[in-house]
Amino acid sequence: MNTKKEKLEDFKTAISSTVRSLSNSQKIEVSFGNQPSQSKYKTIQLPNIHHANNKINFEEIRAIADSKSLKFRFSNNKILKNYEPKGNISKKLYNISEKIRCEKIGTSYFKGVKSNIEKFYYNRVYNLDLKSSEDKIIESFENFLRVKFLDFKNGSKLDKKLKSYKKDLNEQFKNKINLLKDLTLDQEKFNSLISKLISDMSLDENIDNEEKKDEENNNKNKESNSQDQPEKNVEKDEKHQEMSIDSGIPDLENDAKESDKAEEELEIEDSHISDLKKKGKTGINDLLYKTYTEEFDEIIKAEELESVGELARLRKNLDQQLLQLKNFISKLANKLQRKLLAKQNRSWNFDLEEGLLDTSKLTRVIMDPFNSLSFKKEKDIEFKDTLVTILIDNSGSMRGKPISVAAICADILARTLERCMVKVEILGFTTKHWKGGSSREKWMKNNKPNLPGRLNDLRHIIYKSADTQWRQAKNNMGLMLKEGLLKENIDGEALKWAFNKMIKRKEDRKILMVISDGAPVDDSTLSTNTSDYLESNLKRTVKWIESKSNIELLAIGIGHDVTRYYSKAVKITDVQDLGDVMINQLTDLFVEKNKKTLH
Repeated sequence: MNTKKEKLEDFKTAISSTVRSLSNSQKIEVSFGNQPSQSKYKTIQLPNIHHANNKINFEEIRAIADSKSLKFRFSNNKILKNYEPKGNISKKLYNISEKIRCEKIGTSYFKGVKSNIEKFYYNRVYNLDLKSSEDKIIESFENFLRVKFLDFKNGSKLDKKLKSYKKDLNEQFKNKINLLKDLTLDQEKFNSLISKLISDMSLDENIDNEEKKDEENNNKNKESNSQDQPEKNVEKDEKHQEMSIDSGIPDLENDAKESDKAEEELEIEDSHISDLKKKGKTGINDLLYKTYTEEFDEIIKAEELESVGELARLRKNLDQQLLQLKNFISKLANKLQRKLLAKQNRSWNFDLEEGLLDTSKLTRVIMDPFNSLSFKKEKDIEFKDTLVTILIDNSGSMRGKPISVAAICADILARTLERCMVKVEILGFTTKHWKGGSSREKWMKNNKPNLPGRLNDLRHIIYKSADTQWRQAKNNMGLMLKEGLLKENIDGEALKWAFNKMIKRKEDRKILMVISDGAPVDDSTLSTNTSDYLESNLKRTVKWIESKSNIELLAIGIGHDVTRYYSKAVKITDVQDLGDVMINQLTDLFVEKNKKTLH
């Protein structure tokens, strides 16, 4: 007996520990069954433990504990109440969607949580007897969102059970699921949109009509049980909330059409989808990463940050450093040009009907002016149709020699590649402020919500666009030497920005070279989120570009090994080696491309 009691107590202790860990709060208590809470802190109520060897009961408790802990951690009750729709069923569906939103975030961090929730969900839902329209709606809705958001897989039995509602849900939510996924980390926008979508279904009105018919048919029975009914309803609601881990969805058989008014209201959301596409978020989509606000971010040309005179002065400073490295630079430029032009030896197609006159066939033409195979055309060289984007870390840790050499080498590459008919774009990334700036101020004014995401104002700088000649942009390179420009570095978002600029270009081949001196750092963001928040986003972004795009990505780490982020990366210990490494890496890429072409 004591062993069983000990086993139950150990289980309760383990569950309580898990709840505190998942909820990210030590000031939270766990209560089982109807056990009243004696704590002054927030309490999470879980089902009662029946006996020590009840495996199904244990799985139920684990799943509900995980789900409620995630909701405690990732959901703001004030925001949730603010967008709550009217109507009993609508409210249930709305709360279900919020719970699944929190589970989506949590299961991305904690893989074991998804297994617990999924296993219990299917154990429960397969045994349900769905008689009332309300139950069918609720279960269909919950299943629909779990499949779309958490990638749950239905068996044929369950698909058949919920088949009549699946089509209606797909119709109602078409073109909105991807947007809802993009908004997972933005509770306010997510709650606003899902509330609007649920309200437009008019579920409570339809159910009320059905219930009125049932009332007329069962009036006598209801009168005889009127005293017991309220208690039963309360029990049913409590049990359903507990057991379903938040169930809900409506019977949409009569709700396939949307009103014109609803369409107008959702135009704002459609424009948001368009904005996401422009930003590339439909491609590189990181649900674990969010920004608290983007209203203070800027993408700016270098010439807009300083006057013409100041840029000219800064360029002179850069040129003075170039003089000190004159031999080094000349060697680099010649080496690169020699290597690249060697890949571009002109080749021709001969004996053509039209084109340039082939002088080697001049004798033939004189003898027979009507000979039609005396022309030639230069072959198209794939190498020429290339874009190289150089993305330079403009963080404070690059100050001094590293940023000078990075600017010089970018300058050399731009000049040399231009001669070889290769387009070059030079970009830089930093933040507008130290320690958060306007973004942090806004966060503080809004009562410092938990896990705000990126919390600083981005500054992305265009030093030279791909279509701008080097001579027109050369003064801009000096801006990197400006005192006070270099601040924090948020690499993941900078990579997305560069990627999105490149995919709009027409060039067949695109190469993105990143020059950085280590991990992304922003004190304001890292002090209010997990310690690896920026680093994890960078890894996921790099992985996406490397595996799902045709952009060739390579990185050069100055004094730091960046191979933990990039699969193709080089570390240099002396910034003097930067130019050589940049050139070797580029030429190696072109050699690889030529080899692939030969095959």
